[in-house]
Amino acid sequence: MGILKLLVSIFLLVFTFQKPQKTWVAIGDSITYINEHLAETDNRVKKGYMTQVVNKLPYLSYTNKGYNGWTVLRIAEKWETLGIPKADIYTVFLGTNDWWVGNLIGDLSETDANKRTVVLAYKNIISNIKNINPEAKIILIGPMKRVDFVYYKNYKNNAFGSYHPKNGQMLHEFNDAFKNLAKSENLSYIDLFNEKKLDYKHLVKYKLVEDNNGISHRLKFPNFDEVAFDPNSALYPYPKSAAKMTYDGLHPSDNGYEVISNLLVSVLEKLE
Repeated sequence: MGILKLLVSIFLLVFTFQKPQKTWVAIGDSITYINEHLAETDNRVKKGYMTQVVNKLPYLSYTNKGYNGWTVLRIAEKWETLGIPKADIYTVFLGTNDWWVGNLIGDLSETDANKRTVVLAYKNIISNIKNINPEAKIILIGPMKRVDFVYYKNYKNNAFGSYHPKNGQMLHEFNDAFKNLAKSENLSYIDLFNEKKLDYKHLVKYKLVEDNNGISHRLKFPNFDEVAFDPNSALYPYPKSAAKMTYDGLHPSDNGYEVISNLLVSVLEKLE
């Protein structure tokens, strides 16, 4: 009888302190999309940030709503077609593609719904989430710094790093706008752009470049910044040994995803 009472007590203790299951929808671009499409990284990534988060917080189950190459504007405009489900928690991790394609940032004071600015589109996304579940916790995740990017399957798909302006705008300006938006909406914000572990010098170990004699050199940031890249003749600049916090200058490696997941876990635990 004493053993039975002890087992019942242990069961009740475990049941009492077991966290209730919660649902999480992760909205984003390719950095989110990759979690379920690891083969598209040439298997350089083993675990995206969502997998790493739920491994640490097993009471969470997630739905991946990442769209390869999409922007804040496109997510907002296509919202009704995306089938975003009701959930307890939403994360929105966007912005790097808006910077690259030259979408205008805008500002919080704008009220003209016809203006196609990133801030207005982001506000619409937040409003749409609240319409689905007014009680949901919403976390905004800012864009990471990026060095020169080259897609390993198509060298013509390349982009310079965020230390240069695109359409007269810097990526850090998008980050600042998103941070201000989160503050105005009283939402949690994860500032990846200013995360020291994700600073430029940590994104890749080196970039492989060739000189005029065809000799390859491993250049560290910032020494490769002004070196031209010819997609028709150059070697792929980021062999597997070049990976650090990213594997291609833009998309996180397992180490980069671990930094992101740890920051996200910290915010989620505080929300609990």
